[in-house]
Amino acid sequence: MSIESDLRKDGIRVVDILDTMSVNRIAHNIATKLCSTFPELCFNENDLFIKLSRLNMYRATMPEGMAEANYFYKNTSIYFNDKIAFEDLEEFAIHECIHYIQEIKDKKNNLIRMGLCNFDNLKIIGMGLNEAAVQYMTSKVIGIEKDYVKYFGISFRTISPSYYPLECNLIEQMAYLTGESVLFDSTITSNDKFKNHFIELTSEKTYNDIQYCIDKILELEENIIKLGNKFSSFDERNKKVDKIVSKTDDCKIKIAEYFCKAQNLIIKNYFDKAFKKITNLEELDNYRKTLEHYRELIGRTDNYTFYDDYYTEKMSALEHKSNIFENGGTETALECKKTNKFVSFFRAIKNFVTGEKIHN
Repeated sequence: MSIESDLRKDGIRVVDILDTMSVNRIAHNIATKLCSTFPELCFNENDLFIKLSRLNMYRATMPEGMAEANYFYKNTSIYFNDKIAFEDLEEFAIHECIHYIQEIKDKKNNLIRMGLCNFDNLKIIGMGLNEAAVQYMTSKVIGIEKDYVKYFGISFRTISPSYYPLECNLIEQMAYLTGESVLFDSTITSNDKFKNHFIELTSEKTYNDIQYCIDKILELEENIIKLGNKFSSFDERNKKVDKIVSKTDDCKIKIAEYFCKAQNLIIKNYFDKAFKKITNLEELDNYRKTLEHYRELIGRTDNYTFYDDYYTEKMSALEHKSNIFENGGTETALECKKTNKFVSFFRAIKNFVTGEKIHN
């Protein structure tokens, strides 16, 4: 299938091509920002500029609901919605430029991997996870402040309120445990360091299940956009419209279910495994702080209680561990005085259940 056919299939119609000077300006600015935002990735700014300047960039008409910019690997091109103001093109190009940097092709120009996403199987795996990671990095480049939002009945804080907000929240939860550097490394260079580290902290099944949930969230969001386009084609309410509305509502419910499932998998599997590795009071305190701070990352529906219940359960278990240390268990590492302080702390919060409200 030709590039033109692919574009028509996606409803993209080219309006014009950006001139060389405009492409070079965008490439230069993005190369500079990527280098300054992610020094740990050790980009060579000049090499990165040369690479990005080879991109073709077009303005085009696009269907309602489609991303404002799209990277096509087959012809190494970025297509911008022609409704975007010219001065805003650079901001929308960042996400697509990262896709271009991370792609790995075979000798026949077939895409086999892009960051955290694999294309070498019969089924594409990790698309949602990769889009989340790329948008997470994009938001850092732009300097977007975290904001409280509510989507599909879920209230949460995200670094990307407008693009892949749920996915970005979940990837942030994962990166909170692995560290951001390994996530950025794997996203840009398309390696398994992030995956392997997360598996080490949890399990392979946990990683695969979370990956599946995020892929499903992305798929359901795309379905909602398609249903919305169908809805707008009707002038009045009828049975077909009612069916579209019902399908849309089902998609929203499923998105919330997949989000909570992924979040709960991260919490339980990481903290259960980490709990077993606590051998002294310093590790115990670090564990407590990590679990407590996790409260700031989670998304909540009106009836969500998993984190609060889990937190209370683990505080009780930590009190038991601290009692073992206090009574001279072989794992005792700090002075008795400090132990008594921890015991008092855990007893004071044993029945504490967080109820911090999120305001939209």
